[in-house]
Amino acid sequence: MYNNSERRKFDSVKFESWKSVNSFEWPFRLNFYDKSPWYEVSLEDFERYALDRLRVLAEIESSFARNRSWEELKSVTTRQCKDHLPLNSSSASTVDTQTERRNDHLGHFVLRLAFCRSEDLRRRFVKAETALFRVRYESDDTKERELFLQSRDFKWTEVNSEEKLQYANELKGLGIQQPEEGVPTTERIYKVRWTQVPDLVNRRRVLLRDGWAYVPSKEQLSIVLRAFEANLENALDSTARSIMRMDGDTRLTEILNHMSRGFVAGVASEYSGPTTGNEIRADMVDDLAKRHFPLCMRNLHECLMRDRHLKHFGRLQYGLFLKVLGLSIDEAIAFWRKSFSNLTDDKFNKEYKYNIRHSFGLEGKRANYPAKSCQQILLTDKPGPSDCHGCPYRHFAPDNLQTSLLATYSSQGLTSADLAEVMRTVKEGHYHVACTRVFEITHATAGVKKGDGIGEGESVTHPNQYAAKSIEIEKAQQGDAMAVE
Repeated sequence: MYNNSERRKFDSVKFESWKSVNSFEWPFRLNFYDKSPWYEVSLEDFERYALDRLRVLAEIESSFARNRSWEELKSVTTRQCKDHLPLNSSSASTVDTQTERRNDHLGHFVLRLAFCRSEDLRRRFVKAETALFRVRYESDDTKERELFLQSRDFKWTEVNSEEKLQYANELKGLGIQQPEEGVPTTERIYKVRWTQVPDLVNRRRVLLRDGWAYVPSKEQLSIVLRAFEANLENALDSTARSIMRMDGDTRLTEILNHMSRGFVAGVASEYSGPTTGNEIRADMVDDLAKRHFPLCMRNLHECLMRDRHLKHFGRLQYGLFLKVLGLSIDEAIAFWRKSFSNLTDDKFNKEYKYNIRHSFGLEGKRANYPAKSCQQILLTDKPGPSDCHGCPYRHFAPDNLQTSLLATYSSQGLTSADLAEVMRTVKEGHYHVACTRVFEITHATAGVKKGDGIGEGESVTHPNQYAAKSIEIEKAQQGDAMAVE
């Protein structure tokens, strides 16, 4: 991935001493990512493992935006890691842990290239990576975690019995008790420079003496996390200074630029919902829109019904959404023909029918186009003043957005009291989080609680994902009602 001179520049540890801990390349589940990749990778793996990691980090950022508690964030992240970024302890004998750790290692370094390009991206990347490291730290095998801590120099000194007795009274204020008078506590206490634990100093969780902080073992994680953050911040600074050498490789820069936008709307796979063409009919669309569509598609539908027309990008965004939702080619032609009621048959067939067939892969290069994800809607084809496409959470003025939300969803339980929370996430730029919160509010009567998202805490990253989950919830309710009867 890097040439020899670059490897020496990026490496910040002595490889031989690090390798002596274990004969494996990656002896521990936990990793400070000191050693840059020394191996060749395919372009497919380069992108694949970075996207897998980005899905997890994007959901962590969404959790911060949604004010989840640490336990909620930990639970959601653990599920995401199980699906996209598995990383087992060495004791897992039936799993190829070295391959898992290699993929984890590669994904981290690719994202380091993507997120080193601005101060804001670096800050957000460090925050998300630190949270991921903490989740793994707290769930790690105790013995393996201890070996990992012993393998690194955290610049701490374990306090001896003499010092424990010397500061026994002061340590009581930290909840550390002596078993009896004159006998030092058996709890481990670490002595570090106070600058290593500013958060603990601020919260008065340590004893300060002569520039040293005496840290109880229960607060040891703070030392480790601060070291991880500092290490990653320095590495990102070094990467930012070296990244210009890669700018000439358009294959990589295109991938990296795409990934650096992953925090804007999460990372969605191309949604592959029902495409058999027998799911919905043209005459069902209006009712489905009112009950199940996200705001972007609901706005397009309302504009279409009002104006009897949509401009090109609006037709493209809405047409692909309906196709993936289950509208067949024949039903799509019937829907658009009825919607464009102010056109003659001849004008419709000449100017619009071809494009409808093209989007289904029946004309032109016959490509089966996927529906647009939230990220694509947010970042491409910015709408003009008279356009209806785009993301309302990003492209509407705040007052217009609030009015639209109430007009659209008040019948489904959204009230003016809910707007403050939704608008806060919009202001912070977490547009998909705002959409997710609206989903939770409008489906509360079906048992969806705050933090559930569209299932297991996952945020909305695709309009079809929103609509499909809403329809699924309604069908489940109808099934329950029939069972009761």
